[in-house]
Amino acid sequence: MSHLNTKANIAKPDEFYHDLLVLHEGRSEEESEALNAKLVLILANHIGDASVLREAMDLASKTQARIQGGGEA
Repeated sequence: MSHLNTKANIAKPDEFYHDLLVLHEGRSEEESEALNAKLVLILANHIGDASVLREAMDLASKTQARIQGGGEA
């Protein structure tokens, strides 16, 4: 069983973030949300391990709850 890697793992994170922002430029909020959903499904398929995906969903859910509650992410 694999585990979710939560350590920095992107060689050029600033470049990736820039590319992600560019991907959303000129799109409506609805289009961006649909694009994000497609990207999540594509990456989930690439990962392919349901236990890793559940770990990621759990972490995202906990992190989102802290953000909405005014705490640190």
